[in-house]
Amino acid sequence: MIKKLTIALFCSAVSLSAAAAGNITAGKALAEKYNCASCHGKDFNSPIDQSYPKLAGQHRDYLEHALTAYKRGDGANGRSNAIMTGQVKPLSNQDIKDLAAYLHSLPGTLVISR
Repeated sequence: MIKKLTIALFCSAVSLSAAAAGNITAGKALAEKYNCASCHGKDFNSPIDQSYPKLAGQHRDYLEHALTAYKRGDGANGRSNAIMTGQVKPLSNQDIKDLAAYLHSLPGTLVISR
């Protein structure tokens, strides 16, 4: 009985930590649904405008923070772009985690220094 309970608790903890990290497959579906590539490029490394960020390979926690700031729409941390605010408004907190996990998982071309 104790062994079954231990296994059940372990499986629950693994499921919760996976959800907390975000679901890459769900994030990919959201990126396609909201057509993020139309501005950030089909590979999320080649945005249509140089002022738009490259998203592929970006840190997951940074992406979550930025998307949450856009969702607030209050200009927090310089995130007051009307298009992004409109895109992010309908997303749940889990959607944001999923998108961040997907974009983080992609190969990026970001560099720290040259």
